[in-house]
Amino acid sequence: MTLKKFRMQAFGLAVVAFGAAVALHGNEAEASASQCGKASWYKMGHTTASGEKMNASALAGAHRTLPFGTKVRVDNLKNGRSVVVRINDRGPFVRGRGIDVTQGAAKKLGMIRSGVASVKVTVVGGKGKGKLAGC
Repeated sequence: MTLKKFRMQAFGLAVVAFGAAVALHGNEAEASASQCGKASWYKMGHTTASGEKMNASALAGAHRTLPFGTKVRVDNLKNGRSVVVRINDRGPFVRGRGIDVTQGAAKKLGMIRSGVASVKVTVVGGKGKGKLAGC
């Protein structure tokens, strides 16, 4: 085998390996794009952590780590209802909870009376760069 053929084969294998690594990383990102846990709702406060005026009827939420502006779909695991909210605040600050949603989002999720619901949170769209722990 000539040196030129060897280099071409080695280059081809490197390209295939790189492609496989990229594909695996993409699948890993998709797998970690959801988080299951408890959600609660809130309507107090004058200003959110992002500096916006609090609007209890808006479809917004609070998350500890996701960047402000990230849109997430919140699925109520008990009744199947879902809503897309935009992260504009920090929280929740109660142990065992993964997201707080506004009163408006809680109405759409059907969790006003219970106050707390088991949910799945999934990042949607391309703006959010945060990762979630998975379900």
